[in-house]
Amino acid sequence: MGMLLEDLDALAGTISVKHCSDDDSTTRPLLLVTAAVDKIVLKKPISVDIDLKMVGSVIWVGRSSIEIQLDVIQSPKETEREKFLFEEAEARSKLRKKKRVDRRKLENGEVNQLEALLAEGRIFCDMPALADRDSILLRDTRLENALICQPQQRNIHGRIFGGFLMHRAFELAFSTAYVFAGLVPCFLEVDQVDFLRPVDVGDFLRLTSCVLYTELENPDQPLINVEVVAHVTRPEIRSSDVSNTFYFTFSVRPEAKATKNGFKIRNVVPATEEEARRILERMDAEMPQQNQ
Repeated sequence: MGMLLEDLDALAGTISVKHCSDDDSTTRPLLLVTAAVDKIVLKKPISVDIDLKMVGSVIWVGRSSIEIQLDVIQSPKETEREKFLFEEAEARSKLRKKKRVDRRKLENGEVNQLEALLAEGRIFCDMPALADRDSILLRDTRLENALICQPQQRNIHGRIFGGFLMHRAFELAFSTAYVFAGLVPCFLEVDQVDFLRPVDVGDFLRLTSCVLYTELENPDQPLINVEVVAHVTRPEIRSSDVSNTFYFTFSVRPEAKATKNGFKIRNVVPATEEEARRILERMDAEMPQQNQ
């Protein structure tokens, strides 16, 4: 899946170059970079033994930006069973979103929401022997890796491909969900990605991840929401700047859960106000999309 994200970014780049080209070899090439990814949703599982077709087109242009829509197609037509499973899953998703909206309507402002999130975290910190065994602190779900960006990962302008960054972020997010759940996770979607600053060849890139929160209302499809933050780090000047923040959603397939007796995904709780605010901001960011 990470490689697919990288290929999609490369296709978007090819489409952008083609759209902007005037077929004049003397024209100076434009500086084209990935500015943002709106949303990527996996609508059905991908079979590894069937070819994929990637199709894209320019759907809007402004003075300095281009919006491109990409679709990944796998040729076999849906069976009746697949249609039934998709409709059933869609109905569960709508019910889950409605329950979440209803639950959030019961909250009385941001202060109460923060207090509710922090309440159990304080027990973990102050009275760990009394903490809920079905919960875990956000900081205890973290993973991290680092790399030096290499020339083979650059685009024609010498900057690191956005698709490569998404690829590495996905693999870390997948690993984080895997270690957290104890079963192979199932990818569902990646949400808005903003490219805040360019990453250059030779940059020291640190990727940190955590399970930001879980959604457990639907036992057939528990959701694991993973945050990955990419930092361009410069030890020589003691600086570290965020280049990207990624949000991935995973679940666990029912057939996988059936193989593990007593399987249960833990609730994630914050230990600090900063962690609680990150969780609330992420939940709020999802709300407009879920109510469409």
